[in-house]
Amino acid sequence: AVQLVESGGGSVQAGGSLRLSCVVSIYMNTMAWFRQVPGKEREAVAATDTFGTTFYADAVMGRFTISRPSAKHTLYLQMTSLQPEDTGMYFCAADPRPIPSGDRRTPLTTDFRNWGQGTQVTVSS
Repeated sequence: AVQLVESGGGSVQAGGSLRLSCVVSIYMNTMAWFRQVPGKEREAVAATDTFGTTFYADAVMGRFTISRPSAKHTLYLQMTSLQPEDTGMYFCAADPRPIPSGDRRTPLTTDFRNWGQGTQVTVSS
């Protein structure tokens, strides 16, 4: 079974930064970060695949950076200029399929077969 383990969550004040990490046990072509708040659907924050295709939600564009160094078994999400609306449980997701070429749609939870347990991010004003 594929295992994903997230770390790096915590509590920060608005304007602060955090870096989330996700270690995956088996190489996966596509990896992503999703965020969920109570009572709402899990939504994609950022995604990347082996071929360099990336996605960012409009709300985090320019503030968050998803990266996957050459080791490829670790996914990062560098979060800067954090705002209270960034608060939520952040989940790492992985799938063996690459993002289809030219696909610019927002990733869905159904696009990913493997999930971590989540790490909480809380931003206070």
